[in-house]
Amino acid sequence: MNISLQLIIPVLLPICSGLSLGFFRPLREPRARQNFLVAALALNTAVVMTIILQPDMRLELFRLTDRLPILLRTDEPARLFCALTALIFMLVGIYSSSYMRHEGNEERFHMFYLIVLGMLMGFGFSGNLTTLYLFLEMATLSSVPLVPHSMKKEAVAAAFKYLYYSIAGTSLALVGFFFIYTYGATLEFAPGGILDAQKIAGQEKHMLTATLLTVVGFGAKAGMFPLHAWLPVAHPVAPSPASAILSGVITKIGVFAVLRFTYYLIGADFIRGTWAQTAWISLALFTVVMGSLLAFREPELKRRLAYSSISQVSYILFGLGTLTAGGLIGALLHTVFHSIAKNALFLIAGAIILKTHKTGVADLRGIGNQMPVTLGCFTLLAVTLAGIPPASGFTSKWFISVGSLAADTGFFTWLGPVVLLSGAMLSAGYLFPIAIRGFFPGAGGDYDSDKLEPSLSMTIPVLLLTAAAVILGIFPGALIAFCERIAIGLL
Repeated sequence: MNISLQLIIPVLLPICSGLSLGFFRPLREPRARQNFLVAALALNTAVVMTIILQPDMRLELFRLTDRLPILLRTDEPARLFCALTALIFMLVGIYSSSYMRHEGNEERFHMFYLIVLGMLMGFGFSGNLTTLYLFLEMATLSSVPLVPHSMKKEAVAAAFKYLYYSIAGTSLALVGFFFIYTYGATLEFAPGGILDAQKIAGQEKHMLTATLLTVVGFGAKAGMFPLHAWLPVAHPVAPSPASAILSGVITKIGVFAVLRFTYYLIGADFIRGTWAQTAWISLALFTVVMGSLLAFREPELKRRLAYSSISQVSYILFGLGTLTAGGLIGALLHTVFHSIAKNALFLIAGAIILKTHKTGVADLRGIGNQMPVTLGCFTLLAVTLAGIPPASGFTSKWFISVGSLAADTGFFTWLGPVVLLSGAMLSAGYLFPIAIRGFFPGAGGDYDSDKLEPSLSMTIPVLLLTAAAVILGIFPGALIAFCERIAIGLL
């Protein structure tokens, strides 16, 4: 058997497992469904880890036309994205097996949950723009049903908003697809880009315009201004496991799509020093500030975390936009660190809401007396997102700032680190008070001392994610070396 056929397993296994959960009647029994879900996620993770530890593989599935093959392959970014996604989905899935019993319709939720995972695996292992675009669209369509799970009016409206913004984003990105098809030597990803020098001669301005439109389009998934408004609407109404993967993983497909398009198709040298880079950086930095300020004034917990995601993911887009080795390394590191921290924070928010029925930040005064483990994890994750050493967020933001200082981008060279520092201070301002007031409520904060910690199946994933956020900050060497290899190959 062709060893490259392994690449199709992480795509088909979750999809087939999800359909089995949805339509195979014996799996509708709660215990059977829970065991099947965890087994499918664990098996998928094992398959992904086996694949990423092997040499590069390549598998062409079929061709739409002679120039549009559907191609799967492994390289360093594919390994990073797929390993991160598989591990996150497994932990969130374990959490959801208990949490979703309180939401109802678990089989429907877990069916789409697994299907989304399969589509994300296809996205991660995409070997060309055609395949990436195809799986990005399918990941969007399959993730939309996770948002209106309650079928309440506001949830359905939020799902449509998520869908409309996603369609708008991918429509803009389609402009870049057409330009790459016209002026590229191929659609297959290659370090440094694939533009044909003869074809592109005299068309540089048009190509730069298409590049910026594509960055903005893919940036819709990452929550970058101006196509960011779906996040704070979708997150509060979706079940917390769905909010976790929307913020921690789905936003990252926008990041990786931008990485693939700019570094593997256009080429950093083509963009560096142009007005398109300036516009890209401007949008990213504006989003950092805007998201932080909106989070700071937001009184509702999950919506505050959603605005935080808008800000934090734009740190990554800014790092990519510097087109420097330091910025790229920092962006890749922050992709991992933010995904870990934000998934855990949304799981914590879900546990708090489930146990206390409180959704407002002001209502959480004294909650540390009832949920000390949960709020303790929240505190460590807040330190991570604020970028305070030794937590992991400090490492990634340090590299992004170094990359900004090394970039030849005029006043953005120093403005970038200033904005990042301001964003970090705002992150502390909207996250730390929750922990401080939770543990030290002060006058009028004498809450019932009955413990409200969630079940072990909900607590253990949060503990593991929190530990990863801290440990990767103390021992980041191996991950930094991995990201450096990617940067060296691109710049």
